[in-house]
Amino acid sequence: MNHLLDLDTYPIDRPDSPEYAALVASCKARLAADGMFDLPGFMRADVTQAAADATKPAMATASFRHARKHNIYFRDTVEGLSEDHPALAQVETVNHTLTADQLAGNPVIDLYDWPPFATFLAATMSKDTLYRMDDPMARVNVQASRAGEALNWHFDRSEFTTTILLQSPEQGGELEYRSDLRSAEDPNYDGVAALLRGEDPEVKKVKLHPGALNVFRGINTLHRVVQVQGPTERIVAIFAFFDRPGVIMTAKEQTGFYGRAVAA
Repeated sequence: MNHLLDLDTYPIDRPDSPEYAALVASCKARLAADGMFDLPGFMRADVTQAAADATKPAMATASFRHARKHNIYFRDTVEGLSEDHPALAQVETVNHTLTADQLAGNPVIDLYDWPPFATFLAATMSKDTLYRMDDPMARVNVQASRAGEALNWHFDRSEFTTTILLQSPEQGGELEYRSDLRSAEDPNYDGVAALLRGEDPEVKKVKLHPGALNVFRGINTLHRVVQVQGPTERIVAIFAFFDRPGVIMTAKEQTGFYGRAVAA
């Protein structure tokens, strides 16, 4: 994998080395302090560009255009909330998605299927093991956002979100996020409503660079991608890992996110 990744700077293939231990410790500390860490240049620049370029023909002709209004939970109702509660305010998302079964031969699939990648991520998250998804579409996605488009505010399904930006736009496309806005014990609906009104001073914005590995606590971190401006698409690879085996989407979920359903 050294031809794909900068394993000199990020020795995730050497889990018994002191350099690996130092890297994991740094990532843990940044997750604890900021709810996020990123590793610039994790994927080599030429590979990153090749991965982006490889998606473009299918992105132009076969991607699913995900355009819909939704609340941040992607659910019609939330127990305990009235339909007019401000935490259920509607936002609009528009992006274009290729699924794992459309990415054969792309370096992002090689990385996802390489066991040391999951082992390293598990270590940074203080987990014994992380498992790849069994879902043939959701395991790895590549999403593109074009001029005027954005991935709007939402919580993720998985505890942690793992991405690599493959191509950045001329303007926009930054990641905005609010760490630890909710917890398993406290959904913090009033805090969610305040953020959606633009009243949360703890919202942060980060501009990611192509090739950087980015990890954040997606399940409790409300986040969005700022609207893209200019002719160059924002292209990002999204990797799905869970702390239990056998995770797949339902056919309804697959259809909602990808426009079709495929059995595992």
